[in-house]
Formats: sequence, C-alpha cells, structure tokens
Amino acid sequence: MVKAAKIEFVCSDCGMNYTRWQGQCRCGAWNTIVEMKISKTAKASTVRKTSTGGYAGLAGGGSKKINDIATTEAAKRLTGIGELDRVLSGGVTTGSVNIISGDPGAGKTTLLSDLIARMSQTTASLYCTAEESLSQFKNRVNRLKLDYNEDSLYLLAETSVEAIIEELETHKIKFAVIDSIQAVVTDNANGSPGSPSQVKSAAQALTQYCKQNDVTMFIIAHVNKNNEIAGPQTLVHIVDALLHIDTNDGQIRTLRANKNRFGDIDTVGIFKMCERGMLSVDNPSEIFLSGSSTESPGSAITCIRKGNRNLLLEIQCLTTETEAEFPQRVCVGLNMNRIKMLTGVLRKHTKTKIFHDTFFNIVGGLKIDESETCIDLALVTALLSSLNDFVIPRSTCIMGELSLNGDVRPIDSGVPRVKEAAQHGFTEIFIPYRNYHKSMEGLGAKICAVKTIHELIALIK
Repeated sequence: MVKAAKIEFVCSDCGMNYTRWQGQCRCGAWNTIVEMKISKTAKASTVRKTSTGGYAGLAGGGSKKINDIATTEAAKRLTGIGELDRVLSGGVTTGSVNIISGDPGAGKTTLLSDLIARMSQTTASLYCTAEESLSQFKNRVNRLKLDYNEDSLYLLAETSVEAIIEELETHKIKFAVIDSIQAVVTDNANGSPGSPSQVKSAAQALTQYCKQNDVTMFIIAHVNKNNEIAGPQTLVHIVDALLHIDTNDGQIRTLRANKNRFGDIDTVGIFKMCERGMLSVDNPSEIFLSGSSTESPGSAITCIRKGNRNLLLEIQCLTTETEAEFPQRVCVGLNMNRIKMLTGVLRKHTKTKIFHDTFFNIVGGLKIDESETCIDLALVTALLSSLNDFVIPRSTCIMGELSLNGDVRPIDSGVPRVKEAAQHGFTEIFIPYRNYHKSMEGLGAKICAVKTIHELIALIK
C-alpha cells in the first residue's frame, strides 16, 4: 500500500515549516507560506544521503588529530577583471563556491559571461544556463566581443543537477557557472524549482561536488522584493562567498562581498554598465565628480569611504523660492532624515531661515548610506552656498560630521581621506579638528581644521 504524501506549509523566504497555513511567517514576511507535498520515502532517502556529511562532502572515518590532517594553502587566481579581483581579495579561490545576486538587470549574467570567457583561455569551463537558450548566450558573447577559447568553453542548457554534475565529470570542468540556482532541480528533494527544499538540496549537491573535485563555481541567485536572496537562509551558509550587485541610479554598479571565507568583506568594486558589458572602474572618483570647469553656487566636494576605498564625489544643492504653503525637501541618493536634521541644526545655531524648496543630488548616481556621516559638512556648505549665492572653489574638499549642538565631530580614516583628496589636486581641505595629524602637512594642500559650524561658515565665505 502506497503511503499518502505528507503535506507541509513552507515559507518561500526563510524555509520555515508549519503544520498548517498562516498569514505571517516568523521571519516577518506576509503571504509567503505555500503548501507542499513531501514524500516520506523521498524525505527519508534524502536524510540518509546527507546526514553523514557536511556541505564539503562525505568525510567519514571519525575524528582525527589536527596534526594528522593534510592541508593545502588555498590558491587564488586572478580573473583579469580588476574590480572583481579586488572584492575577492586578490582573485578567485580555487575550489570555492560563490553566489552572486542582484536585482533584475543588475548585470549578473553579463559579468559572469565575461568571467567565464576569460577563464576558458586557461582551463576547461562550463556555463550552464537554465533560463535561456544556447543561441541567446552565444549572441551575448558575440555582442560583447568577448575573447574566449572555443576548445575549452562549453555551454549547457540543463535544469537537472545530476545532469550538470555528469557534464562536469565528463569534460573534466574546473570552472563552472550555474544560471541560476532558482531554476535547477535535484532528485533528492521535492517541490518545484525555486522552492526552499530544492534550492537548499541543489546548492548542497553542487557544493559537495566542487569541494571533492576542486572545481571553482559561481552561482547566480535571484533576489526577493526586500533585495535579499530568494530561498532559505541556509543557502548563504552553504557557499564560500556571497557577492551582491547594487544598481544605482544610472550606469554605475557596485559589487560588495557580504560573506567571504577567503578574504575580507570591506572592499567595494565599482563597475560601469555599457554596451561592451560591465567595465571595471579603476578610478571611480573621476565618475562621481561632474568634471565641470565652471564654478557655480550650491556645489561642494567631499570624500566618502566605501568599504576600504576612498571616493571623492560632488554634492549639489538647489534652493528656489517656494510656490506652495510648505517648502519641499527632495534628495536623490541621500537620506531624507539626515537632511531634515541638518537643516534643523542650521536654523538653531546659525539662525538661517530656509523657506525655500530644497533639492539635493549626488553626481554620478551613487547612493550614500545613512551611516556615512562624513558628508554632513559638505551638505551644509552646499545648502548655504545655494541660499546665499556664493561659490565654493572646486579645489576645496570638505568632510566632517555635524552634531546637534553645532560641533564638528571626527570621522574615521581621516588621514587616508585627506591623502585621497590631495592626490586628486585639491589645494584646500576642511576636516574636523580632532582628525588633524602632522602627516597631512606634507601633502601639498592647505588643511583647515574646524571645531564648530561657526568656524566653517567663517572660513568658506
């Protein structure tokens, strides 16, 4: 007698199981719990296959003394894509499994198409696409004019994990790309493609094969409406590195590592999307500065820190007389709460009356995190410049945090920021007084250390 399949209710976001349907999951998501039929025999076989080993494969043999375990140093290999190598701390690690995620159109497939073309020149590589035909992929390669080795680049249109692993074994593939994890399925799990059980089991099977056969793999993952990886959170723990592409308001793409077992997660890679694909930006400060030679009111240049990189960018402010009962506050790339707080500080300590429509913009389309407080002085200076119609020289760089009592607070990594500004030819740099260091004097720029907002206003006018 065949036993009836067991019915479970699973959250499509976090993978939590329930015995009955309910509107909200414990993870906070609404209407994400779906009904699934779990076969008892399949579930039991899955447990037997995976319960004796970890994500790196079936070790067996019990425990061992640490000195009895043979170790090999993780070898890193440069990919030829400068910003990707920077984010991966010096190149991709051989035998690692990496996930790259991002919004639709962020450039995941474009970046990995370039990557696998470069890797095919030295090693057997496989690109498995489960979402498009092989001719569509080849058309992209030809459109981007990628340089590849036709004898060692294999293309596969397959959704079965078992079939993918068989192809990897047949052609002795050492570098592979799976596009995407939400589209492939495995026989060791039930459910439709993209379900929590399928995503977890497929990722575990691919990871085990890569660890046992020293295969380097990149896996594309889709994101949900909260800009998080769609599927169970377990997926993040299975892989070695988790990369995410942020789409800014324009052609700029930022690549950040949210997890990296073989390096740090402080580095941010900057790319520019164009007709030739995702191009590495070696000097992003040139993009975020407008490059205009004419000086006009309402513009101030500052230096922010993205990961462990210092980036110079231009903040623009425009103030106009309001035609409505209440003035507007509009900002692009900035936090609105921060803008409201700074305008309050100006009204309180400088008696500045702001009965104008105020518009803020970041040149280049970059989005500034709320935690980046070093732009406070530049925001205030740009606002005062537009209100009072005076020009801030383009050779001036302003950085510092403004407190509620009008004091200028220090910022982190003050010396590297000042060095970055001096290298780009800025001759006058405003910094918090407590960030001043003697090493700044030999950079060829005038260092103006300020303690309060009143000192800043007196110096810039």
